[in-house]
Amino acid sequence: MYALVLAGGVGTRLWPLSRKKLPKQLLPLIGNKTMVQATVERVLPITPVEQIFFATSQEYAQMIEEQVPKLPPTNIVLEPSPKSTAPCIGLSALHMQQLDPDAVMASLHSDHYIADEEGFRQALLAAEEVAKEGYLVTLGITPNKPETGYGYLERGSDLGTFNRHPVFSVNRFLEKPDLETAERFLASGAYYWNSGIFIWQISDLMQAYQKHMPDFFGQLDRMSQALVAGEPIEPIWQAVTPESIDVGILEKADKVAMVPVDIGWNDVGSWAAIHEINQADTHDNVLLGDDCLVLDTKGSLVYGHKRFIATIGLENVIIVDTDEALVVCAKDKAQDIKRVVSWLEENDRSTLL
Repeated sequence: MYALVLAGGVGTRLWPLSRKKLPKQLLPLIGNKTMVQATVERVLPITPVEQIFFATSQEYAQMIEEQVPKLPPTNIVLEPSPKSTAPCIGLSALHMQQLDPDAVMASLHSDHYIADEEGFRQALLAAEEVAKEGYLVTLGITPNKPETGYGYLERGSDLGTFNRHPVFSVNRFLEKPDLETAERFLASGAYYWNSGIFIWQISDLMQAYQKHMPDFFGQLDRMSQALVAGEPIEPIWQAVTPESIDVGILEKADKVAMVPVDIGWNDVGSWAAIHEINQADTHDNVLLGDDCLVLDTKGSLVYGHKRFIATIGLENVIIVDTDEALVVCAKDKAQDIKRVVSWLEENDRSTLL
């Protein structure tokens, strides 16, 4: 199995620590490893480093090389500009296809946390078996709460057992629901969080591009010829229309399968998620970084940098202190940090981004 790690995002909801020059996937947000390093170590038992690829920008390539020193430099696929996941995955698949036209490819994210790493690997191996039968496969996360921040998958018919894992077809991909709908999804037991983790044979993926994204498939063909000839792909890439792999391919495809998993998955999309997955004290406080003192404080996260931080009488609060910016917010408003980033962009405060 080949593994593609998507590592080009900026992580705006983890501002002000995650910045354009050093985004969240390159930071040690959980333990002493960066998220990139944790992602690689998670798959190494089933995928040699020679078969691990990264899709990222030129800006982050050197940092990835430094953090994963055994990674072949040619395994870093550079996106000339961000075009969302469908073009990114397609471009990366071209590089893998040149090495092994029959390869099975797992598309992973560099910013996911998974508590049960062995369970994750076994699910990938199950998905690999299903992919070899011509399916485009995803991992469906068994929900433990009525989450409104994730897309959902509706379970379809039973496709059998693979590597001791039950596998089902996918009836529908659903957008992020409101709370009432999410509660209904949870109660039914037939809906799963969309992990964004996909497994397929590269040949089947290319056929899906040809059928469902024919214009991009033609661009892929021209980029493939350019790569073989050693020519730049930028002129072709500039004309590519951004599209997610979910909308462009998976919502339209006929043979989509799901391996349900309960592996302690988290997409680490906010400071509230960082609080959830890090070790908390007896008052449910998570203290990261430097010198902190929390008095009469509960359910909060404090990230200190150089200054001493003291809190008194707070509950369910996020505090993140960096050299240039300090953010304080209610934990249930952690997703709204992206509003601050939008304000900074609109008001020409690029030095803080």
